[in-house]
This record gives sequence, C-alpha cells and structure tokens, in this order.
Amino acid sequence: MSNHPLNLALRFVLEIAALVAMGYWGWVGHEGASRYLWAIGLPLVAAAIWGTFRVPGDPGNAPVPVPKPARLLLEALFFGGAVWCLFDAGRPGLSAAFGAIVLIHYALSYDRVLKFIGR
Repeated sequence: MSNHPLNLALRFVLEIAALVAMGYWGWVGHEGASRYLWAIGLPLVAAAIWGTFRVPGDPGNAPVPVPKPARLLLEALFFGGAVWCLFDAGRPGLSAAFGAIVLIHYALSYDRVLKFIGR
C-alpha cells in the first residue's frame, strides 16, 4: 500500500506541508532579520537533510545511504518537528490535524514501516 499513487501523493503533500509549517514557525516566532533567516533557512536545511539521507531501494536516489531504522527516525523527527512548529506557532488545532494525517499516512504505509523496522 505504501507505493500506491494516492498514498505517494499524500506523502508528497505532507512533505511540502511540513516545510511550510517550519517556515511559518520561523516567520511568526521571530522578529527582525532573524525572521527571514528562520522562515527560509529552517525549511531549506530540513529539505536538504530529507533529500540527502535515504535508504537504498526507497524511491529516489540515496546520496547518503542510511539504515532503514535511521531513516524512519529521521522521518519521525521531520514530521514531528513540523507538528511542534505548528503548535509552538499558536496553531494547536492545525498541529493536531497535521499530526493525525501523518499518522494515517504511516498506518496506510504499514508495509513500508514493517520493512524498515525489520519485520
């Protein structure tokens, strides 16, 4: 189910939404010049890390191959960080909704999760 086109589309939307959430947090949580640095810099750094550390055989290139559990931890930090960013930016409802959709995505991707934890 994890490679179903609709689930892959949902994953892509979640990835973009996570980057937007990080940028939003940077914008509302800071003032002055640091506002621009956080609003642009945090999503750029997160996207670079997201795209660099991959599991060989997972969709996309693996510039820096990592073990499957490490990638799953990276994904938890990425999406969990986005949930925290929304919450800290004063959007608890949006944070909860985003977190719930991420959990639904991973429930639909149970085959990938089980493969990544070695079952």
